[in-house]
Amino acid sequence: AQFAPVATLLLAACSDNTPTTGQTSAEPEAAAPAPIASEATQPASTERTPGFNSDRNAYFGDLHVHTMYSFDAFIFGTTSSPDDAYEFAKGGTITHPAGFDMTLQVPLDFYGVTDHAFYIGVLREMADPSTEISQHPVAEGMDTLGGASDRGAKFQEILGFMRGPDGLEINDPEIRKTAWDDIVAAANRHNDPGNFTSFIGYEYTATSSESGNLHRNVIFRGDTGPDLPFSRLDSSNPEDLWDWMDSNRNQGIESLAIPHNSNGSNGAMFMLTDNNGRPLDDAYANQRMRNEPLVEISQVKGTSDTHPALSPNDEWADFEIMPLRIATTLYSEPNGSYVRQAFLNGLKMQAEEGFNPYKFGVIGSSDTHNATYAGEEHDYWSKVGLRDADGVLRGSVPLPEPRADGELYADTYFDTWSAAGLAGVWAEENTRESIYDAFRRKETFGTSGTRMKVRFFGGYNMPDVDDADLLSEAYAGGVPMGGDLLGQEGEAPSFIAWVAKDPNSAPLERVQIIKGWVEGGETREEVYDIACSAGELDPATHRCSDNGARVDISDCSISTGVGAAELRASWQDPDFDPEQHASYYVRGLENPTCRWSTWDAIRAGVEPNPDLQPTIQERVWSSPIWVTPVQQ
Repeated sequence: AQFAPVATLLLAACSDNTPTTGQTSAEPEAAAPAPIASEATQPASTERTPGFNSDRNAYFGDLHVHTMYSFDAFIFGTTSSPDDAYEFAKGGTITHPAGFDMTLQVPLDFYGVTDHAFYIGVLREMADPSTEISQHPVAEGMDTLGGASDRGAKFQEILGFMRGPDGLEINDPEIRKTAWDDIVAAANRHNDPGNFTSFIGYEYTATSSESGNLHRNVIFRGDTGPDLPFSRLDSSNPEDLWDWMDSNRNQGIESLAIPHNSNGSNGAMFMLTDNNGRPLDDAYANQRMRNEPLVEISQVKGTSDTHPALSPNDEWADFEIMPLRIATTLYSEPNGSYVRQAFLNGLKMQAEEGFNPYKFGVIGSSDTHNATYAGEEHDYWSKVGLRDADGVLRGSVPLPEPRADGELYADTYFDTWSAAGLAGVWAEENTRESIYDAFRRKETFGTSGTRMKVRFFGGYNMPDVDDADLLSEAYAGGVPMGGDLLGQEGEAPSFIAWVAKDPNSAPLERVQIIKGWVEGGETREEVYDIACSAGELDPATHRCSDNGARVDISDCSISTGVGAAELRASWQDPDFDPEQHASYYVRGLENPTCRWSTWDAIRAGVEPNPDLQPTIQERVWSSPIWVTPVQQ
């Protein structure tokens, strides 16, 4: 492997709005994926925006945002509209239900409001005494809600009614239609090609029979959507959602679904059977990949990359693990709940049966219920309005008085939450068409909240990392993240990985490639450090030495002069076997910084909760590149 210093040229080529040109080389040796006919249903405009870059720009956004129209946002004090949400993403200010202002340090490039489809807009109407639905018995008190505990009790009452035999009484179609039309109109009002992209979207909020999370965000490519979104009240089987999406696609309405919080699915998100317990087959895999090319790897409710029980040899696997089924205190079984294992099981199915239903690209997002992004570690804005608005409520600051059992902190699972996640894409320009097409080809990445960038290419006869025309040659002669390569007898592919730090966050510690493969009918994984910010790479352990970066927990200050602004490398798998199915993806790690819970404690003038991790290492994940044996 080659390890080079930071190159100004590469930074320029990968920064926004900086077009680069270069030589072309031979066509890539790539396995051509099945075409998605739907990409042609709404053709992209032929007019290019001023920021157009044939080598593609990095754009950051959030595709998981709840506003006043979501029942579990409104009841906890969120009154901000989709219009407010989009203004916030562009740099505006929203007031939190607890009274403080929220403004992004740097605006986002794209945003998608994704309110829950079921009972959409209903609770907001219940709180208006002039509406008919406010007279329903379950709406009593909605216009006089008090603090977090009062709202929590009312929320449980309404949730119980929704789950009961009469729940559909309040699922008013006119209310839902009015709310949905406003969501669609707001997305179209704020879409500004070349400057800001707003997507029409919503959340499909299904669960398994054992309270396993099966939630998806559905994102539409164009400026139209269906009359009403498909919800769990239509079906809790995601396969029925895919049928609905296929039907819409046949009518010219293109969309994709993005599963999230597989970590809380209790094994239901990435099963080895379909929803009815039947073995998976080629038709299932094709339909799932047609409708779900991406998965959300990180958000407020934890990270879904991997789990220590599934990746015991990965020293960084124990990162922001949220161990519960969503909205419960029930343990979530790791097996079948994490993305890396899904990648591995997909490889095994491809090797043995010829199909892969788990060939996802990755993004991050927030799942904010405040209409805003969820904030950052040093400026965390909570997830659910008044319910977790301060350190006491979220378990990072002691209660005013100990509980009856002597415990000093609130009995809550909010302390398992992360600050947020973030979606990244490589697209030619900031337009719906260009960014959506990046979703489709999986040239996407996810972060744990900071704005790190990652490039990842694979191929044969790849350019050197110092090549002046690296990007254009890598695109012409290889495949980017999300792509497919055919193995070649006697030659291992080369991979180029590049990670750049967030200008407003900590320096980089290391860059890794995570390999998954199938050997002797069993799945395997290995983590390789490939670029180090300090010291030499140990070829025996595939690990960088400790760069010495530390955090002062008393004030959250971090080491200076340690770490890198960029890291990049050209790497070949030392154990490559052209007859094995394999996948590779990049993980980049920052130097340690304080977790949000430690920041809460410092601001409150107390010691951090000893049961919580005081620091984290923010990270970025690329989508994988898959390598298929020649014979397939």
